[in-house]
Amino acid sequence: MLTDEQIEEMMARVRKLELKARRLVRESFSGEYLSSFRGQGLDFDDFREYQHGDEVRFIDWNVTARMNAPFVRKFREERELSVVMAVDVSGSADYGSISLSKREIAAETAAVLGFSALHNGDKVGLLIFAQEPLLFIPPEKGSRHLLRMIREILVARPDKPGTSVAEACDFLIRTLRRKSLVFMISDFFSESLEKPLGKLARKHETIVLRVLDPLEAKLPQAGKVVMIDPETGFETCVNTNNANLRMGYAKLTRRQQEGVTAVFKKHGIDSADLSTDGDTLLALHQLLKKRSRKRSG
Repeated sequence: MLTDEQIEEMMARVRKLELKARRLVRESFSGEYLSSFRGQGLDFDDFREYQHGDEVRFIDWNVTARMNAPFVRKFREERELSVVMAVDVSGSADYGSISLSKREIAAETAAVLGFSALHNGDKVGLLIFAQEPLLFIPPEKGSRHLLRMIREILVARPDKPGTSVAEACDFLIRTLRRKSLVFMISDFFSESLEKPLGKLARKHETIVLRVLDPLEAKLPQAGKVVMIDPETGFETCVNTNNANLRMGYAKLTRRQQEGVTAVFKKHGIDSADLSTDGDTLLALHQLLKKRSRKRSG
């Protein structure tokens, strides 16, 4: 149970995130978001006379018979998307060696993407997960709805602090009836990634945002250190002055990250890496620009 002081501190962070996210959306993200994501279908708009090069399959034969000339159906893109943020709040999400934790980076990212979606008329929902799905908020519109989502990301404390991306994917596949745009925000330190992510990506447009901390990739030279796994509670004492140990750790971590990246690429899932010590907004900009180029090309 949170104390009144903790609740007030948390709400201050939410308000701060809201102001920052709204400013970023106004300045740049809204347009990039709009050009990066398609609507989920086509709505009938009107009829017009057939022109050379039009698709024959769009000819409306009833209207053609009445007008004694070929007419085709015009369509407009259904703009509204159903956007779902799937956010990992497992034990490792509270780690951050610089200033912000991975959870705070995830909340900031969800805020920026969420306000971009709302600004463009889309609905936004949330799945919070750790070892199992913890909370699902169906997609809706409105700032109060989004602020509740951000608050839930910051306040969630799972009883089981492990990570299961597979459980989250399975929940989304079973729950989302309409094709949706899913942003999965996690460090992806999880077993069984390939099949669940592949299955999710086949049913829904899926984008993964991997949140990492620099000390997870490279150990500092700091003597003997007690390391604790926040998801299992396992403790071990390591001598970080040992160059071979640091090299082996870096190699193991690099292999894990390369393996996860290979899974994303295999299933055609666009991704971006967000660091607790880097410019996460720059990474999002680059991802959206890349998607915009793919769409226009």
